[in-house]
Amino acid sequence: MKKKFSLLMAVLMLAMLLSACGGDKTDGSVGGEGGGSSAPADSSAPADTSAPADSGASAVAEDTNTVAVGAVVIARDDVPEEDIYALTSAIFENIPTITEQHAKGGELDLDFASSVTSVPYHPGAAKYFAEKGKEVAAVKDGAGSGDSKALTFGTGGESGTYYAFGGVLSSYISNSTSVSVTAVTSGGSKANIEDLAAGDIQLGFVQSDVMSYAYNGERLFDAKVENFSVVAALYMEQVQIVTTNPDIKSVADLAGKSVSIGDRGSGVWFNAVDVLGAYDIDPDSGISPVYQGFGDSADSLKDKKIDAAFVVAGAPTTAIVDLATSGPVYLVSLDQEHTDALLESSPYYSAYTIPAGTY
Repeated sequence: MKKKFSLLMAVLMLAMLLSACGGDKTDGSVGGEGGGSSAPADSSAPADTSAPADSGASAVAEDTNTVAVGAVVIARDDVPEEDIYALTSAIFENIPTITEQHAKGGELDLDFASSVTSVPYHPGAAKYFAEKGKEVAAVKDGAGSGDSKALTFGTGGESGTYYAFGGVLSSYISNSTSVSVTAVTSGGSKANIEDLAAGDIQLGFVQSDVMSYAYNGERLFDAKVENFSVVAALYMEQVQIVTTNPDIKSVADLAGKSVSIGDRGSGVWFNAVDVLGAYDIDPDSGISPVYQGFGDSADSLKDKKIDAAFVVAGAPTTAIVDLATSGPVYLVSLDQEHTDALLESSPYYSAYTIPAGTY
């Protein structure tokens, strides 16, 4: 009798154990291998893209084909060579540690960092890259001879990648070298070049195309701005066309819609003009243009005040990540034909694919 009772209890316990393990099997597999969990470490976007639509999960479940420009750090020519050498070394000798603090650190690469050809490099940066076997295209004559002082780093708006990543870099440089760097918010690329020329900042984040416009006195700039040089190209920043309307599937679908295209005269504005122009859409008459920055554009999309917005920043971008927590967001791809036409007409763009699951 005791043997029968013991056998019965063992069978009952095994049945209960199997039931407990099987009950969570479906939920437990989501986000594991094949579950689509690819949200970056610093992202607040939900990782499970298969969640119901009303959960606030992102709908960007496919790769997005677009174009990109480089995100470049520049410095005033009068910043001492030894200071620029120290901060460049601090960044590229400590990539794993920086990546722990911001995912963009994982995109830092010596080959890309030393690849700028349109503007000469600061002697301090060129010295570091030369020690690593990377020769830059040109070095700025006469730069690097000023006096050491605390450096102010112009980044971008609080909702953009420039500010978040710039803050990480500034803190790391300040804590690991004798160079003091403070990151401040700004109006972005054009404002940073103007502030740097005026002496209000000593370092700045810029789009590679805007940097070239300034140095050559083109488009955004009536005269050449030449008192700066390159520290390093850090990562690619993508032209992201963001919408909450699933019916907008191509750039052509933006015709007649209300679209935020950045502040008039900004780098984003020129990127929007270029992309829309490739599709024969006039930015003044072919759409209803709205001139807003990243954060305001995200708020307008959330409130259904606009249909889409151009955002040019390293993905994932804080403003879009925040938007994705309130409902599905969609990124609009450029087709191959129009991408090829855009690349042919402008040397500043590169083709780029934003991986599925970034938002």
